[in-house]
Amino acid sequence: MRFDRIARKLGLGLMIAILYGAGVATAVEAPVKPGNESRLSDKELKAFAKAYVDYQKIRRTYAPALEQAKDPAQKKQIEQEANAKIKRSLDAQGLSVARYNQIFAQVNSDPPLRKRVLQQVEEERKRS
Repeated sequence: MRFDRIARKLGLGLMIAILYGAGVATAVEAPVKPGNESRLSDKELKAFAKAYVDYQKIRRTYAPALEQAKDPAQKKQIEQEANAKIKRSLDAQGLSVARYNQIFAQVNSDPPLRKRVLQQVEEERKRS
């Protein structure tokens, strides 16, 4: 089973949803081909898990407001605020949007790695 399907079952998702509102999305729009990335370090996997959990918190906070916003300007403001928080989270973890998505693609294509990352995500959720 792919990481994205498992992630949906666990209530996880891609950063793409909120990122399209700001300039951050440009790195997300290009398709990422798994297998071209270098080997992932434990540090990168931990950073990915932390950023993933942070994103989920941000999404839970901003998604209802985005859905309820009627005015396009208001939606844009909400998206920009959420994107800024996501960007700060990624920066704090030493990840770019492109690198985050590369890791996601690699995790998605490697079942043993996917299992390991899901465990790290669950551990990070418990800590936060």
